[in-house]
Amino acid sequence: MTHEAARRADEPGGGTASDISSDTADEALRGARPLWRQRDFGIFWAAQTLSVLGDSFALIALPLLVLEATGSIARMGLLTAVGGAAAVVAAVFAGAVVDRVDRRRLLIACDLVRMGLYGVIPLVWLFGPQIWLLYAVLPLCEAGGMLFAVGYVTVVRGLVGTERLTEANGRLNATAAAAGVLGPLCAGLVAAWSGPAAAVGVDAASFGVSAACLFFVRFRARPGDERTGKRAGLWQDLRIGIAFLGGHPVLRSLTALLFVFSFLTLGLNDLVIYHLKHDLGHGDGTVGTVMAVGALGTITGALLVARIRRRLGFGPTWTGSVAVCGLAFAGLGWARDVPVVAALCAAFLACVGMAGTCSMSLRQEVTPEPLLGRVTSAFWTLQYAAAPIGAAVMTWAAEHRGTAPVSLAAGTCCVLIAVAALFTPVRGAGRG
Repeated sequence: MTHEAARRADEPGGGTASDISSDTADEALRGARPLWRQRDFGIFWAAQTLSVLGDSFALIALPLLVLEATGSIARMGLLTAVGGAAAVVAAVFAGAVVDRVDRRRLLIACDLVRMGLYGVIPLVWLFGPQIWLLYAVLPLCEAGGMLFAVGYVTVVRGLVGTERLTEANGRLNATAAAAGVLGPLCAGLVAAWSGPAAAVGVDAASFGVSAACLFFVRFRARPGDERTGKRAGLWQDLRIGIAFLGGHPVLRSLTALLFVFSFLTLGLNDLVIYHLKHDLGHGDGTVGTVMAVGALGTITGALLVARIRRRLGFGPTWTGSVAVCGLAFAGLGWARDVPVVAALCAAFLACVGMAGTCSMSLRQEVTPEPLLGRVTSAFWTLQYAAAPIGAAVMTWAAEHRGTAPVSLAAGTCCVLIAVAALFTPVRGAGRG
C-alpha cells in the first residue's frame, strides 16, 4: 500500500499540464533566488528564530524551577520524562493530523496554545512555587510542540523546493542556534535577577510573536492534497508511515539507531545543569553561559552540514557526528572546569545538529509529499518511544551514582551506535 501511494504521488495524473509547468517554474524561481530573499521563507525563518530565542528560556528555567524547589535531579528527570512521554503520545497522531488540516492554521494554533499555557506559570509563581503545575503544563506544551514540529518539517520543502532542503534546514538550525546563544545568556541573567518563573514568561511571549509572523506566511498548496473525501483512520495512517519507514533501508536503520540514541541523551540537559550547580557549585548565570556556548556549537554544525554532506555523503557525515557526540558526552561528567564543560557541550550539540539535519533532510527528500506528515510522525514516535524512560533512568542513576559514571556509560554507548551504523545501509548512503 505504501509503495503504491508513493507511486501515485509521483505520477502527473493529479493535475493539468499547466499546473505542472507552474509548479516547475515556481521551483526554478525558488532555486535561483537566495533563501534570504524569498519572502515566505524569510518570514518563516524569522518566526522560528524568535520562537527558539524565547524557548531557550524555558529550556533552562523549568529545570531550575524544579531544582530550586526540590534540590533533586531525579525530579528534574521525571519532569523531562513526563514531557517526553506526552510528545511521544502526540507523535502517534501528529502526522495524521498534519496531513488532514490546514498546516498554517495548525502552526499558529500550536503557538497560541503554548503561549497561554506557559504564561500561566509566572502568574501562579507569584503566590509561591507549585511544582504540580509544571507536571500539568509541560505535557500539554510538549504535545503541542510535537504537532508544531511535524507541521514544521512538512512545510519547509514547499517553501524552498527539494534541491535546497539541506541548505534551508541548515540555515534554520544555524539562526535558531544563534538565538540559542543569546537566549541562555539572558535566561541565566533573568533567572538570577528575578527568578526562573520570569524566564518562562519570556518564552510565553515568544510564541505569540511566532504566531503573528506565521500569519503572514503563504504556504504553497500541497500536491495530491487529500484533505477532502474518504480518509483512513488515525491508526491506519500511523501504520502507513511505519510501513514506509520499514520499506526504506536507510530510514529503517536510522529509526532503530536513533531509538537507542534518544534513550541515552534526552536527559543530557538535566545532567549538565545538575553537574554545574550541584557538583561544581556554580549559579544560574554560569548555567546560562555554558548553554550559550553549547549553542555556538550548534551554529557551527548547522553552517557546515550541507558542505560536509556534499563532500562525504550522508553515511560518513551522520556516523561521524554520532561518534563525536558519544565522546563529548562521555567526558561531560568528569570535567571539573566550566570552560571544559562548555566546550564539550558545544561539541555534542554541533554534532547532534549535523546528524539531525542530515536525517531530517533525507526524510524530506525521499518521502512523497502526501505521506510526509505521517512518515515524520511515525519516525519520531519510534525514535522517542523509550526516551522518556531513558531520561528518568539516567537522572535517577546520576543522583545515586554521580554524573561522571553515568555520562561515561551513556557516551560509550553512543559511540557503539556509530560503530553499529557501519554495518547497516546508513554506511553506504549516497552523496547530496
